[in-house]
Amino acid sequence: MRRIIFATGNKGKLREAAGILGPEYELLTPEDFGITEDIPETGETLAENSLQKARYVYERTGLDCFADDTGLEVDCLDGAPGVHSARYASDGHDFDANIAKLLKEMSLKGPDAPRSARFRCVVTLILSGEVFQFDGRMEGSIAAERVGTKGFGYDPVFLPAGQTRTLAETGEEMKNRISHRGQSLRAMAAFLENRK
Repeated sequence: MRRIIFATGNKGKLREAAGILGPEYELLTPEDFGITEDIPETGETLAENSLQKARYVYERTGLDCFADDTGLEVDCLDGAPGVHSARYASDGHDFDANIAKLLKEMSLKGPDAPRSARFRCVVTLILSGEVFQFDGRMEGSIAAERVGTKGFGYDPVFLPAGQTRTLAETGEEMKNRISHRGQSLRAMAAFLENRK
C-alpha cells in the first residue's frame, strides 16, 4: 500500500479522495504527523495556494503529499469570491456568512445580472520533491436562495450546469462524479497510475 498525505483536515474531502484513489493508497493527514496549525494560504491564485499548502507539508515530513485549493467564481462579481472563497465574509471558514454575503452582493447587481458561476479546483502533488498540478472545473449557476442540507461550503446555492437541484440536494456519490475536485483528483489518480 502506498502512503500519501492529503494536506486537509476536511473529512468530506478526505472521503472523496480516498474513494477516487482506491485501496492501493493509505491516505494520511497533516495531523497524523503532529501538524495541527492552520497551513498558510497567502497566494493570489488557487494554484499558488495549493502549492503553498503542499510544500508546507512536504517540507515538514519529506513524504509524498498533495493539497487542493478550491474557489467559486461568479461572473457578475468579476470572478469573486475566487481565491478568497473560504474567507469571503470573515477570517474564519463561516460558510453561512459567506453565502449570505454572496447572495447580497449578487442582489446588488440587479435582477438581470447573470447568475453563471463555476467551481474551480487545483490539486498540487509533490512526489519526491517534483511538483505536478491538476485543474478541474464545474460550470453552473447560483440559486436565488439556499436549498438542501447535504454537502458543505457553497453547495446549498450552487446549481451544476444541466441540473435542477443544488449540490446540497444531491448525494455525495453524484457530487463526486461531477465535481471540480473530483476531476482534479481523478486526473491525479490517472497520473499516479501511469507513474507506477
